[in-house]
Amino acid sequence: MLFLEMIKSIVLGIVEGISEWLPISSTGHMILVNELINNTEGFTASDLYLYVIQLGAILAVVTLYFHKLNPFSPKKTNVEKENTWKMWFKVIIACVPAAVIGLVLDNFMSAWENWQVVSAMLILYGVAFIVVESLHKETKIESMDDMTYKTALLIGLFQVLSIVPGTSRSGATILGAMLIGCSRSVAAEFSFFLAIPVMFGVSLLKVLKYGLAMPMQDVIVLLTGMVVAYIVSMLAIKFLMNYVRKHNFKSFGYYRIILGILVILYFSFIH
Repeated sequence: MLFLEMIKSIVLGIVEGISEWLPISSTGHMILVNELINNTEGFTASDLYLYVIQLGAILAVVTLYFHKLNPFSPKKTNVEKENTWKMWFKVIIACVPAAVIGLVLDNFMSAWENWQVVSAMLILYGVAFIVVESLHKETKIESMDDMTYKTALLIGLFQVLSIVPGTSRSGATILGAMLIGCSRSVAAEFSFFLAIPVMFGVSLLKVLKYGLAMPMQDVIVLLTGMVVAYIVSMLAIKFLMNYVRKHNFKSFGYYRIILGILVILYFSFIH
């Protein structure tokens, strides 16, 4: 049983590490992968596991952007330290809408975690990425310093859309940021930084709800998934940032549409 749970944890860690940062919906992919590998029982199928494993992915952002995120870095000038604090205030402001609305609708949205909703959101936001990219000509915000607090709050409102399974937290925030006038790289980076308090908060809520009193076997399984998610996230984040410097997000839109259609076909005719 432990061996099987470890294998499942490795698979889910890989999926989490890739899908958390690419705008393709981590929750949607986790739901679908659990269905495909028939993971309906055991610790890896629990809400506690699926949310706490995200901490591994978050630590990858902290590791890769530690200098940029650290307002106390001795290598920064006073102006750079001040700008870092301003960036954190923007992140906090952007997180307020998701924190308030997410808390209110957390239990309600759990009932929406099914293939019908996931497939619909995959396709809908896939189309949205293609349309937004077709209209995305001029960028007014080329760095985090150019972003106002109002802009941060507006991006935070877009992040609220991600409470619907299959939407993608990174997808909603990147789309919102681009619509407001952010460059692709700024949109992606701000999405990464927003994930830190949001995902830490969600994981904490799940821990408080379910508790962390678990057998050593489950601890080993969880840590395995977190380590895999951490390593894969490092690679996924580097890939995405290199990719958006040369390409747009249309390919992710096409991927979402194709996957959404495959999900519908699978659950309608094969499952």
